[in-house]
Amino acid sequence: MDREWNDSQPIYRQLRDRMVAMILDGVLKEGDPLPSVRTVAAEYRVNPLTVLKGYQELVDEGLVETRRGRGMFINTGARNLLMKGEREKFLAEEWPRIKETIQRLGLKAEELLNGDGRKSPASPQSDSSNVPDPSRKEKH
Repeated sequence: MDREWNDSQPIYRQLRDRMVAMILDGVLKEGDPLPSVRTVAAEYRVNPLTVLKGYQELVDEGLVETRRGRGMFINTGARNLLMKGEREKFLAEEWPRIKETIQRLGLKAEELLNGDGRKSPASPQSDSSNVPDPSRKEKH
């Protein structure tokens, strides 16, 4: 985990977000214990109550459970719950801005999929208005 903190949000929230990233990235798996409050507090030079507050948010969200005398553990289904929430958040908050930028720059879907800004020589030219909108549900 990164040891730097930014001033845009409280440290406990940043700790919570780092734990969420570790769950999403598979670093922490279902059933795994969270690092102890004391360990995290010492390693990052923050107050143990700050760490505990960040961990408590995970408990409140149903991602982590406390086992008296044993610590805090990642709940079964935590990663799937996080993925669902993160996808919804991305589609609602970030995708509209990204889509607008893609259209403003006249980028084609094939350029985005290639990732290098060049068109694939074998594929036909596509229209920037054909940029897929994952926030819309397809009807089947």
